[in-house]
Amino acid sequence: METLYDDTDDERQEKRGCFECCIKCLGGVPYASLVATILCFSGVALFCGCGHVALTGTLTILENHFSKITTDHAMLTDIIQLMQYVIYGIASFFFLYGIILLAEGFYTTSAVKELHSEFKTTVCGRCISGMFVFLTYILGIAWLGVFGFSAVPVFLFYNMWSTCAAMRSPTANLTSVDSICVDVRQYGIIPWNATPGKACGSTLGDICNTSEFYLSYHLYIVACAGAGATVIALLIYMMATTYNFAVLKFKSREDCCTKF
Repeated sequence: METLYDDTDDERQEKRGCFECCIKCLGGVPYASLVATILCFSGVALFCGCGHVALTGTLTILENHFSKITTDHAMLTDIIQLMQYVIYGIASFFFLYGIILLAEGFYTTSAVKELHSEFKTTVCGRCISGMFVFLTYILGIAWLGVFGFSAVPVFLFYNMWSTCAAMRSPTANLTSVDSICVDVRQYGIIPWNATPGKACGSTLGDICNTSEFYLSYHLYIVACAGAGATVIALLIYMMATTYNFAVLKFKSREDCCTKF
């Protein structure tokens, strides 16, 4: 009986040690950075993926209905292709940046909570944390601009969709459907000498019924939502990195005072 009691007591101590180790490890998880990373990856993926396909659909609509001469929208074609390459770069950059910020969050959280003795606050570590704080602020401001820019095509497509919906409305008193037009030249998308440059009446209704228009319109909405999610993720990153940097700086001063 004494041997059985000793084995049970050892097992309890071992389980208690494992439980305390798990709690200690969970305490070092940067939950704010983890949530921000998931939100950032999701937002960037939606923005880049949907934006890329929507740009291709927009170019198809312009070529088939608003600018049938290739030379009239050659510059727009180059700009769209350039934006698609930029989208590839954004996706790659934020994939790496999100992983780096998550790793930095693990390091600073462990250093702040002093969970591991090998995690000490050093001048180099504080400089790196400060650099991430500054870079995240810059990226947050930049993504606010991206979010606003991504709302522009949503507004343009919504105007066209609402015009088509008004034409199809049975309560609308329209004397001549052909007098209702959408001229994309006024938005500066294509030059004024582009032909035909506008769509009226039944032609406009046919454009709104195409799969390219329907898909591009909804993809722009999703891309705009993805940009908004990325802005929120960067705000969470900003709060987490700023808090960790401030605590690390305070702890470094505290360590200097205790040495003397």
